[in-house]
Amino acid sequence: MSSLPNVANVKRKPYVSGMSDAEWKIIEPKLPAHKGFGCPREVDLREIINAIFYVQRTGCQWEMLPHDFPLHQTVYKYFHKWQRKGIWQRIYDELRKEAREKTGRVPDSSVAMADSQSVKTTGKKGEVYGFDGGKKVKGRKRHIVVDSQGFILGLLVTEANASERLGAVVIFDELRQHLSSLEVIYLDQGYCGENFARAIRQVCGESVRLEVVKRSSKEFEVLAKCWVVERIIGCLNYYRRLSKDYELYTEISEAMIYGALIRIMLSRITS
Repeated sequence: MSSLPNVANVKRKPYVSGMSDAEWKIIEPKLPAHKGFGCPREVDLREIINAIFYVQRTGCQWEMLPHDFPLHQTVYKYFHKWQRKGIWQRIYDELRKEAREKTGRVPDSSVAMADSQSVKTTGKKGEVYGFDGGKKVKGRKRHIVVDSQGFILGLLVTEANASERLGAVVIFDELRQHLSSLEVIYLDQGYCGENFARAIRQVCGESVRLEVVKRSSKEFEVLAKCWVVERIIGCLNYYRRLSKDYELYTEISEAMIYGALIRIMLSRITS
């Protein structure tokens, strides 16, 4: 007899982090289908994803999942397997395009913005980390590129002392096939420099225009255009699992961010 609970028939009050029926209807067709051979699937994928969303929203350890979810070993197995296969990023990219189409826009944006966020790590043995001298943070840096709506086009997690410029170039290089419509990139002063501009044009094309938004004073101010990327960084802060980088490997960190983004996209599409 299988030790995995049949959660498909579990009647319980839904958690705040859980999906509605409308949200599940959107994401279900995008999930990997059963191969059709071997042992039949004995877990409810909706509950697997709800459990992952619960970890991301609450910040709890995997083994601290409530008992009305599937076994935490099973939940993490799915999360890690889908990370290795790039499924989290693929699902998010599909949802991002649907969200843009819902607002009457084409899938590929003509505008992009880049920024980064430095976060602390937990000091686990073997993890990749560094020290960001500018922000005085020992940990990792999240490099983020967004479109005009604030939807993340690409992200990269590195040690905190990694160059912002290099991180942006790597992301734009990975996004080559989605940059055919790109016309302008808005950046803050941390991305100044002719070498950076030359590298971006080699990746994105000579016609792409780079605009650096400068501050008018040393006091806090909302930067035109750049506030869009700051907004999505703020949205990620609602997910306590992302308040620090708790993951041992950077690729797991990226998958955890994409999972939170999927939850955000589902809410926006169904709202």
